[in-house]
Amino acid sequence: MTLRAVFRSWMDHYLSDEEAVILLIVLVLGFAVVIWLGKMLAPFLTALVIAFLLQGAVSALTRRRVPHFLAVMLVFLAFIGVLFAMALILMPLIWNQLINLVQETPRMFASVQQLLDDLQVRYPQLATPDQIQAWIGMAGREVTQLGQRALTLSLASLGNLVGLIVYLVLVPILVFFMLKDRDRLVGFVVSLLPRHRGLMTRVWQEMDDQIANYVRGKFTEIIIVGGVAFFTFAFFGLPYSALLAVMVGLSVLVPFIGAAVATLPVAAVAGFHFGLGDQFLYVIIAYGVIQALDGNVLVPVLFSEAVNLHPVSIILAVLFFGGVWGFWGIFFAIPLATLLKALVYAWPRGLKQRRQEVSQEERAAGS
Repeated sequence: MTLRAVFRSWMDHYLSDEEAVILLIVLVLGFAVVIWLGKMLAPFLTALVIAFLLQGAVSALTRRRVPHFLAVMLVFLAFIGVLFAMALILMPLIWNQLINLVQETPRMFASVQQLLDDLQVRYPQLATPDQIQAWIGMAGREVTQLGQRALTLSLASLGNLVGLIVYLVLVPILVFFMLKDRDRLVGFVVSLLPRHRGLMTRVWQEMDDQIANYVRGKFTEIIIVGGVAFFTFAFFGLPYSALLAVMVGLSVLVPFIGAAVATLPVAAVAGFHFGLGDQFLYVIIAYGVIQALDGNVLVPVLFSEAVNLHPVSIILAVLFFGGVWGFWGIFFAIPLATLLKALVYAWPRGLKQRRQEVSQEERAAGS
């Protein structure tokens, strides 16, 4: 079979219908717009994600016979309240703890250096003094770079103050209108699609429940894991509890890797503050219990429909989409990978269904 015949067979299999071509164009344009105009459209994309998260609460209220506009207002006011609480309480607390941690890093580094020196004296066969000094020098360079990055970030944040104000004003306005006029906006988008859209409908049906379940479930998981971690760390008197809790909460975004990465700063702060004693052991055990409950109890409860992806596929999706879109790429890595999988599986079946519908219409017209 020649290469031309293989290509022609592939085209007939996947792109033999007008709807398939339109779907391919829509996907390519959508990815291109997000990649090249992502920064420009960031407020709109952020509002779209938040509106998608809040739509579940609006739908729940309307199912209980609450008028749509009143449901939108109640959910929107709750969102504004949470936004102000984060802006006025949580963010300043996290920022202050981050500054204190950066300022205390040299003292922590000196303690680590003393610990390495003691280990080298007690166990000289583990490492030579030159190796110890090489490790210390490398760690010192990393600490210096960390301080420079923190200073650069703080100075850059002053320049982005106008952008932050735009976000705080524009995003809530967009969220309100997306919730209020959802049916009109969706109707407008649907009107631009072909009249026969069996393939698009099949792909959307396979993805709608999974995306909604994943996004809302993952957001809830971040809140629960971060909140439990904060109260646990505060109970043990661990410093920087809010900063570490946010880090632990966000670690659930990256399966298999996030928990391991978040363990390092928790163990480092606990070891520096409590020493390698019983209190340190209690903190590590409590943190391990949080991670175990998250993986074995919380995730099965929140995610009613498991995303059937191989771990290698998940890691590749996180690396690729995270490299392209940063934080939001990591957040949506699994839904996007699931979308690609649904496209691969639904595309031929959708075209087959479309051909059957056309045949039925032709037979009905002929009769």
